[in-house]
Amino acid sequence: MTAPSQPLDDPRRLPIEIVLPIEGMTCASCVNRIERFLKKTPGVEEAAVNLATEKATIRLDPAVAGREEAVAAIQAAGYDVRAAVVSEPGAPSTAAALADEVTAEDLERERAQRQTLLQAAVSIAAALVFMALMFTPQTTIAMEDLNKLILWPATFIQFWAGGRFYRAAWRAGRHGGATMDTLVAVGTSAAWVYSVFVTMWPETVHLAGLHPETYFDSSAVIIGLILLGRWLEARAKGRTTGAIRRLIGLQATTARRIRDGVEEDVELAAVIPGDLLRVRPGDKIPVDGVVIEGTSAVDESMLTGEPIPATKSVGDEVIGATINTNGSFVMRAVHVGRDTALARIVELVQRAQGSKAPIQKLADRISEIFVPVVLVVAALTFVAWFLAGPEPRVTLGLTAFIGVVIIACPCAMGLATPTAIMVGTGKGAEVGILIRGGEALEGAGRVDTVVLDKTGTLTLGRPAVASIVVVPDAGLDEGRLLDLAASLEVGSEHPLGEAIVRRAREAELGFLAVEGFEAIAGRGVRGRVDGHDLTIGSGRLLGELGVDTGPLRDRAEAVASEGSTLAWVAIDGALAGFVAIADPVKAESSAAIAQLRAMGLDVWLLTGDSRLTAESVARQVGIPPDRVIAEVLPADKDATIERLQAEGRKVAMVGDGINDAPALARADLGVAIGTGADVAIEASDVTLVGGDPRLVASAIGLSRATIRIVRQNLFWAFAYNVLLIPVAMGALYPAFGLTLNPALAAGAMAMSSVSVVTNSLRLRSVDVRPGQVRALRRGPLGLVRDAAFLFAVAGLALALAAGVFAADRALDGASQQVVVTAEDFRFSPAEVSVRAGEWVTVSFTNNDAVVHDWMVEDIPNVDVPARPGQTARLRFVLDEPGEYMVMCSIPGHAEAGMVGMLVVVP
Repeated sequence: MTAPSQPLDDPRRLPIEIVLPIEGMTCASCVNRIERFLKKTPGVEEAAVNLATEKATIRLDPAVAGREEAVAAIQAAGYDVRAAVVSEPGAPSTAAALADEVTAEDLERERAQRQTLLQAAVSIAAALVFMALMFTPQTTIAMEDLNKLILWPATFIQFWAGGRFYRAAWRAGRHGGATMDTLVAVGTSAAWVYSVFVTMWPETVHLAGLHPETYFDSSAVIIGLILLGRWLEARAKGRTTGAIRRLIGLQATTARRIRDGVEEDVELAAVIPGDLLRVRPGDKIPVDGVVIEGTSAVDESMLTGEPIPATKSVGDEVIGATINTNGSFVMRAVHVGRDTALARIVELVQRAQGSKAPIQKLADRISEIFVPVVLVVAALTFVAWFLAGPEPRVTLGLTAFIGVVIIACPCAMGLATPTAIMVGTGKGAEVGILIRGGEALEGAGRVDTVVLDKTGTLTLGRPAVASIVVVPDAGLDEGRLLDLAASLEVGSEHPLGEAIVRRAREAELGFLAVEGFEAIAGRGVRGRVDGHDLTIGSGRLLGELGVDTGPLRDRAEAVASEGSTLAWVAIDGALAGFVAIADPVKAESSAAIAQLRAMGLDVWLLTGDSRLTAESVARQVGIPPDRVIAEVLPADKDATIERLQAEGRKVAMVGDGINDAPALARADLGVAIGTGADVAIEASDVTLVGGDPRLVASAIGLSRATIRIVRQNLFWAFAYNVLLIPVAMGALYPAFGLTLNPALAAGAMAMSSVSVVTNSLRLRSVDVRPGQVRALRRGPLGLVRDAAFLFAVAGLALALAAGVFAADRALDGASQQVVVTAEDFRFSPAEVSVRAGEWVTVSFTNNDAVVHDWMVEDIPNVDVPARPGQTARLRFVLDEPGEYMVMCSIPGHAEAGMVGMLVVVP
């Protein structure tokens, strides 16, 4: 007999979400690999890895898998999990925990950055020294001796600064994978191993017709530039997380607690729910709570964006991190630590910054196969140069191989999307736009139709009774009607019912006994009050019950046309009158609609109110009558959104996130508009803190700007690889005789990553404050500005590369040109004359069937070997005038007549 299965709502089977900080990720292929291993783990439902935040967000079934299984999967993929605070449900809720966690992450990031910068600086400095020793025109120390001198510091750099690449490549390779680190490790190792061979066995290299040229400098500078690029990336990524640090910095650090009548200042971590706290003028409110004594005005602009302070008195909620202005009050702590509104905002921003936009999947899929393909292409490039290239084939082939593997590192593709999402979501959070994740951010940019609820979205959401109208022959007055209606509405949670009760309480009415209360969803309420059967609701409800509203129809239409909502009242089956309830339109609503329409969006009004009321509000805010859908039940709003979607529209639904939850969930983009206490509305993709409808346009504009940056980043990353890999393979050599130096390849790769991050940082300059959406328009100027930035980066890179090539060509053009040919074991000409103290470029062509060299005896490094059919070049300068013997140093060749004379004249 099998055990009964657990019910679906068993809390032990509810999915949980954990966040793990990962070490060792460098590119999009790392991200894809870790996600693949996690998703194959039993119990893991979803896994998203973010390269920019270096974190994995994992949703799993706790009855099947936990943190240990997730860590094991990451380690099996070849990566490590850092020791850090893990965000899991049930973690202790302390007021200082969030700040401590972020501070610890900042300290760890700074330590890693210092280490990376130190290794980069030492590597680049060492490479510059190596270059100076090898390329400075010195004729004192032989190149073979210099190579032996450089070998030891170069080896230290290779395994100290470059050790991280070997470790990461080994972790990936051990499980059959390859990453960016694999490319760096392979490329620099090829340069280092070849250089070691040349250093240890120079005679063998010389007899093969190769110059004893080493690449210690190239290997060191590649490592240094890549590490410098990573340091710059880390610095830039640190700036992208600034929004979270600024949000956390808003909270108070201490609170003034009252116990046994004694007030004392305590650390925020010591505050627990239920504590009484004194808030003095100018203080930050320490935690979320309720005012129990006193009155003051509170500046809530940090959460709501509303510059006018809100009056708070006994019974009102206050939000932590907002600022008390001029009064003093006592509050009771309700939510502390991770339960406060500010902490929930920070959590939403962290989740959004750690999420992945669908557009990133393309880069991930490409990067997964990109690295192995690059290794194959690099190997084929070397083979092609070795078999069909000109001399020196080995040197040119090795240079091309190293250049291909270095230039192809896909780190820019991995950073293209997450850095932009981090900056975009952080920028939005600063003005009260809370975006749930990358998918929501991308979806907002595709919206072409915006559907707005009326109450609380376009109106203030604080309805008040405007007038009471009684049927002349009903036998009751306005006070009696209000008393009966308010008594019944006490049991209702509808905003209109609350307005009736508030009005009645002012007159000390609404306390009659109620029997059989029943709420009719979306239409009204009914029950027995003071011996009478009472029904309050819409005209439709009364019509369904057979109550004729005709006697007051003309008066009702006049009141409704002014924007009031009518609550009809029937007593004992007969019409008694109606209560007109007005909900003033927000001052910003008209500007919000104008902004949305200026952005090319089709704007609709969707409400359960009567058509007359809805059209009145629409007229005030600028929505055409044919874009008004009125008298819609909450359950039918979902169908309305579905109908618009069936027409091919991408629909954003803007509502209060509670009554509109089905429509918010159905829409392509659900936008909840509310106050700081409503920041975690689950049905929405975007939450607008503060209720300013102009933020709808700002959110859509921010999304468009962010996705535009993402597309630019991906274009730059792909174009970089598509254009420069052929250059590294040698595509320019046949026409221009140019090959890509490995050091330039490393610099270009680093600049590609840095340019992607800095392009994302441009989002920080976007003004998303309410009413500033014009700055987000694309337009011709925006296109020119975007293109100018990318072209400026590309132009800088090309200018640096062109400068290196131009300097080399200029030095050649200014030097004395000497042409020497070796044929039939003779030099032609045998005697060469040059001027002292000036550069000399010797072009040495070997027309014999064996290896020759042209060497000045007793002068170190003035030696150029050439294989059969090869033309090799040598550049040098001699300061001392005189006659120097020239010979071929290959055994037996000088004796056969390969001798000559170099005359250095003053």
